[in-house]
Amino acid sequence: QVQLVESGGGSVQAGGSLRLSCAASGFTINTYCMGWFRQAPGTEREAVAGIAWDGYTATYSESVKGRFTISTDNAKNMLYLQMNSLKPEDSAMYSCAASAPYEVFCHRWERYKSWGQGTQVTVSS
Repeated sequence: QVQLVESGGGSVQAGGSLRLSCAASGFTINTYCMGWFRQAPGTEREAVAGIAWDGYTATYSESVKGRFTISTDNAKNMLYLQMNSLKPEDSAMYSCAASAPYEVFCHRWERYKSWGQGTQVTVSS
């Protein structure tokens, strides 16, 4: 059973940084696409970043490109999102997600099937 538990959210001032973590269990992430999504109140869920099972091929939304970095630690079965130069518009509930096993289209956001509960990020101006 796929389980995803996020941590690392919090409140930060604009320009600051946060590092989100996602602990995966019930599967090994090195055969899954892994991703981060976010949702602010009253908005639809938005894809932030995804990473392929090679642990290197990453895709980012235009809104976070150059500021956020997605990474994995296969030995720990962990997914991370390093967020720098945060802006108030980055405030949202951030959730990690996993695809089905051996998915090849990791840049296709509709391919993500399992979700964590999320961790809140609030950026003040």
